[in-house]
Amino acid sequence: MKEYKTLLFDIDGTLLDFKKAEDYAMHKTFSDHHLELTSEIFEIYEEINSKLWKDFELGLIDKKTVVYTRFVKLFNELGIEEDGVAFEDEYQWNLAHGAYLIKHAIEILEYLSKKYDLYVVTNGVASTQYNRLKLLDLNKYFKDIFISEEIGYQKPKIEFFDYCFRHIEHFDKDKALIIGDSLTSDMQGGINAQIDTCWYNPQHDKTSIKIDYIIHDLKELENML
Repeated sequence: MKEYKTLLFDIDGTLLDFKKAEDYAMHKTFSDHHLELTSEIFEIYEEINSKLWKDFELGLIDKKTVVYTRFVKLFNELGIEEDGVAFEDEYQWNLAHGAYLIKHAIEILEYLSKKYDLYVVTNGVASTQYNRLKLLDLNKYFKDIFISEEIGYQKPKIEFFDYCFRHIEHFDKDKALIIGDSLTSDMQGGINAQIDTCWYNPQHDKTSIKIDYIIHDLKELENML
């Protein structure tokens, strides 16, 4: 096992249960507008949202376009007369207050923060991410928080990582590891930035991407590092 110094952690789907937070925020916002959120409507939303995020990762659109067109597109497709932009603001507020931890997240951060320099690397909405980290008192584990919205570039772009590396004191690529659940942003980002990668893969999915480490439970990091 290599000797690492810097660990870069994704948030959503890695340390925080985004699916649970999303489910809470979606149902709460729809309910507040007296709208029924059916499984069919949620599937349409997920398809729209996923396409927008992929376009964002590819650099085809900016973050603002992702968040402020997804509900507009959804309501247009469903023929619902709602202000999609205002709806997004309410959804983000609810999302920021729906903070749920992935199993063993606190234990592993406690353990690793005593041995390594930990940093957040996320493509999420800045205000939402800051609030969720604060609610769960996770800030204390990280030396810095890098958010694509503030940097101007997103994972997996090399410019995002170049920015992070420039702002990490005494940074050494050979002693850095990125830990995340996304193949397209975290793992591909690590490959682009030429640092080691650790895929958090609780679903035991398959991939042809060359990854340095694969874990199915955060607890495995204790023995791995």
